Amino acid sequence: MTPHATRTQILAVIASALGYFVDLYDIVIFGVVRVASLADLGLTGDDSTRWGIILLNLQMLGMLVGGVLWGVIADRLGRRFALLATITLYSLANLANAFVTSVEQYAWLRLLAGIGLAGELGAGVTLVAELLPKHRRGYGTTVIAFLGLLGALTASFSGDQLPWRWAYALGGGLGLLVLALRWRVLEESSMFEEQQARGGGQAQLLLTRPRLLLRYLAVIAVGVPIWYASALFVNFAPEYGRALQLPAPLTVSEVLRWQSVGLALGSAMSGIISEWLHSRRRVIAASLAAMAVLTLMLLLGDGHSVHSYCVIMGLMGLAQGYWTVFLACGAEQFGTNVRATVATSVPNFVRAATVPVTLALGALMPTLGIVPATLAIGAVVFALASVALIGLRETYGIDLDYAEN
Repeated sequence: MTPHATRTQILAVIASALGYFVDLYDIVIFGVVRVASLADLGLTGDDSTRWGIILLNLQMLGMLVGGVLWGVIADRLGRRFALLATITLYSLANLANAFVTSVEQYAWLRLLAGIGLAGELGAGVTLVAELLPKHRRGYGTTVIAFLGLLGALTASFSGDQLPWRWAYALGGGLGLLVLALRWRVLEESSMFEEQQARGGGQAQLLLTRPRLLLRYLAVIAVGVPIWYASALFVNFAPEYGRALQLPAPLTVSEVLRWQSVGLALGSAMSGIISEWLHSRRRVIAASLAAMAVLTLMLLLGDGHSVHSYCVIMGLMGLAQGYWTVFLACGAEQFGTNVRATVATSVPNFVRAATVPVTLALGALMPTLGIVPATLAIGAVVFALASVALIGLRETYGIDLDYAEN
């Protein structure tokens, strides 16, 4: 390995990690400042709730669209191009959020921000995976995931401490600073350049080849338990607190902080342990088992308090930290001609699993109650993830310089 190559790899990891820091900051900040921002725009009560749902759904819709769009772009025009374009779009959109004067403007900007935010993680993980030596890829992904989750934690504090317009301006400004860094230091993956010479990206293979489609769906299924726990136990913490008859009310911000600390630590630990064990699948399997046990402890344990709920969610965050290894494993499952499409779209489809999970909760809750309904949904989610993991190959240390055909 030449000194120049080493410098290129280190700078690629730093630039990708800082981008994911801003990315998760910008994803989380809307939830933190939602009430204050809509109140400032003149919306309260039911109108605030209704528009809050609309804005969140538009952001999620943008991320679904962008997850596919940026993956195809990264496989056709390059990982570097996608990383520069995505951070430009979502940084400008979030900066513009600081100056909105109507909820309609706010809505359009959340849609644009969501499209931009969708491409950050997958393109960064793909570039780092293709630049680093095969026995060091996990460390690069670990740095990216760890810094990203610190971005979410930063958003939970800045949204509370800063006026909402300043919180958006901070995210947009940080993104533009990272853009300037990337413009100077990022170099394109040589694997991508060689694949371009052989014919370029072929994202359509994921839909036309049943074997690839099944593998793609299996990767998505393995990641869904992470967002099952986040969507329910964090976002609806007040409802679970009442159902479990806690002596004091739970707040989303308090639970989020405990979970975010656990996620940051778990992301670092899972990536490092994966490298030590020379295995992605063993770390994911252990994490899924831990999450299932913690879910039972949370929902079926006796004598819970606000503190014990938060502690369990901190431990849940540790287990959810397999997100790091999941990202690496997903990118490593596929060839260079579809890798960026997979790595970019999979995290966004996993995040979008929030929609069927919450819809299922809403459908089952009137009949079963919130705790039994959550257990029933969890049984399905964890069973599908376990079966899917069995069907995926171990990818630690494999050579990524190949194409699907």
